[in-house]
Amino acid sequence: MWTQLHTQLHRTLRTRKILPASQRLLVAVSGGQDSLCLIQLLLDLQPKWHWQIAIVNCDHRWRSDSQANADYIEQLANHWQIPFYRETATIIPATEADARQWRYQVLTEIAQSHNYAYIVTGHTKSDRAETLLYNLIRGSGSDGLQALTWQRPLDSISTNSITLVRPLLEITREQTGHFCQEKGLKIWLDSTNNNLDYARNRIRQELLPYLQTHFNPQVESHLAQTAELLRSEVNYLEELTETLFQQVVFWENDSQNRLKINRLALRQTHEALQRRVSRKVLQKVMQKAANFEQIEKLTALIYAPNRTQTDPFPGGAIAIVDGEWIVFNFFSE
Repeated sequence: MWTQLHTQLHRTLRTRKILPASQRLLVAVSGGQDSLCLIQLLLDLQPKWHWQIAIVNCDHRWRSDSQANADYIEQLANHWQIPFYRETATIIPATEADARQWRYQVLTEIAQSHNYAYIVTGHTKSDRAETLLYNLIRGSGSDGLQALTWQRPLDSISTNSITLVRPLLEITREQTGHFCQEKGLKIWLDSTNNNLDYARNRIRQELLPYLQTHFNPQVESHLAQTAELLRSEVNYLEELTETLFQQVVFWENDSQNRLKINRLALRQTHEALQRRVSRKVLQKVMQKAANFEQIEKLTALIYAPNRTQTDPFPGGAIAIVDGEWIVFNFFSE
């Protein structure tokens, strides 16, 4: 039976072109309502799009019933007669961040091994609103607040690029639950979703309901809309940043192999681009993401007096003003 969600997803895929026809899709299914809704919608739309669909389940071993959970997903895959992959963590992830890193590493490896171009997850509009709040509380900038983009590359090194796609970002958790009821899909309840030790669960169960009751009943949709607006603006700023970076950042091919930034050219640009170029430089210098204080420390050198220098960045690099240039000298910590 064709539902409003089928129509909505079909329209989204046609408009955004995020899951081309006749592609191999690896769909992450946990057994919760969002992922079950996703896989059922994709299977129902398959005759129109001619995808080759497989299911993958990642077991973090956080729950005593996690193996039974994975067995249930395998039974569904067998019922639907589609390939199934499962991966169980050898070391139980200690944090949500560790679990996420392990999960995406596993998904990428399976996709590479079995030639799937797209990994598809069931993140919803509700997840997007929660992630925006989570990142806002942590002090993220606009890149973090864009909160779950429609797609992003997972493997930029391999010649066979793999893309993560989230096609349900216009659909709420309430809608996925109603869809599963309509379709008679048995939801596997995850007890960790009730554990308020996890910040995301507190946002979902305490903060968002409070905001809906006391501030705005439509706060979830409005937060998701904000994330979508930020997505477009971040993409535009990143394009400008990449062009500017190529114009003002140079490697000096001498014995010291120093990195140089033309600060006079940066003075002619907006401070938003100055910060983004500084962040991009520091990521190359430190081999990890820079925090706000580090970015501000480097950006301040754009207008600083000659010979001004920073204290060492992680890894030992020091930035020094040398006339029209900001020069990085590298020392071992």
